[in-house]
Amino acid sequence: MKHYFFFFLALCTVLLPLRAENYPYRSDVLWVTVPDHADWLYRTGQQAQIEVQLYRYGIPQDGLTVDYEIGNDLMPADTCGSVVLKDGRARIALGTMKQPGFRDCRLKVSLDGKTYKHHVKVGFSPEQLRPYTQEPAGFAAFWQTCLDEQARFPLKYTRTRAEEYCTDRVECYLVKLQLNSRGQAVYGYLFYPRGAQPGSCPVVLCPPGAGIKTIKEPLRHKYYAEEGCIRFEMEIHGLDPTMSEEAFREISAAFNGRENGYLTNGLDNRDHYYMKRVYLACVRAVDLLTSLPEWDGRNVIVQGGSQGGALALVTAGLDKRVTACVANHPALSDMAGYRAGRAGGYPHFFRTEGMDTADKLQTMAYYDVVNFARRIRVPVRMTWGYNDDVCPPTTSYIVYNLLEGPKEALITPVNEHWTSEETERGHLEWIKAHLIEP
Repeated sequence: MKHYFFFFLALCTVLLPLRAENYPYRSDVLWVTVPDHADWLYRTGQQAQIEVQLYRYGIPQDGLTVDYEIGNDLMPADTCGSVVLKDGRARIALGTMKQPGFRDCRLKVSLDGKTYKHHVKVGFSPEQLRPYTQEPAGFAAFWQTCLDEQARFPLKYTRTRAEEYCTDRVECYLVKLQLNSRGQAVYGYLFYPRGAQPGSCPVVLCPPGAGIKTIKEPLRHKYYAEEGCIRFEMEIHGLDPTMSEEAFREISAAFNGRENGYLTNGLDNRDHYYMKRVYLACVRAVDLLTSLPEWDGRNVIVQGGSQGGALALVTAGLDKRVTACVANHPALSDMAGYRAGRAGGYPHFFRTEGMDTADKLQTMAYYDVVNFARRIRVPVRMTWGYNDDVCPPTTSYIVYNLLEGPKEALITPVNEHWTSEETERGHLEWIKAHLIEP
């Protein structure tokens, strides 16, 4: 396994358009947390320690009290205390773990009546993490039946040129892809290299992150088409992405609450769970891509982050046409892990009352990424950060540890639930290096 450890300085991170940041853009206060192991990793039984540094306007803060809580990944704190900064620095002992996992040190300081928070996670033998979730006896037969049923519905779609996303090097079409005889469909933007010739292009499927929302920044990954790939940026709810932002917000508010959201819809029954249609939609999207005359006839790549990373891995596990997979911090991974007394995967069902039932647990197992990861044999690139509280490092390691085919991990410890543009572009370079040549 290849591990690449990137430690980003504040001057680097402030240049990146990030949703969640360790070093907030244009903040007067900068936290720096430095574990005493450079890779942030320890063996079980080893003692871990961090140095905390705090700067305001770039000046070390002296004499301030920093409060801290320490607990296992996404678990309640088991240790609390405080330290006083001297020349802007202090040391905190994190203790150890007897079992593989992560410890999280959550920090808080008050400056002029305002509270500033930060946290840092370190790992203990995470390469030994294994899932709580087991594969149901009927898993393979269930999904084969679903695939067979869908295959009986012919491929149907419409495509309309999306001029607003065409460039001198890229052509874009808005696609409505029919899923079944009940009229359900999904939408997506299909990007081509301008002037693509028959049989010349690898195809890349990009499923979305979680939520009910439009396809944001469709041109963000235009370099895929510019460098010879056909890329399909899809949504999963059957909502036209040209709808207004306000319409999407209203739909999300009405139908995507914690108790009534799509990720809980039908969770009592494997046949009626909302994500069944979503998983099969990804396979139908592969049907679309492999039907295009410009497809090179060999290369089918799936790539995504968070929920999209989960769907990429699921598709790679379901569809033998997939030849490579790239996944950032995948969601829907070892979702029942909380029952083992440790972090489970997004959407963290167990934080909502009434989710820990036998029927729901059974359905979760049929849709958990770990049970698809066990079937993947094609090359996989995964990336994740340790400080992620949305898709915790515990579950990313669990998925990675299960992969039995060629695999590569780009581990960026400081990252929360985000990836840099450099990492995103690096995915394409990895894909190009793993293309099957004629």
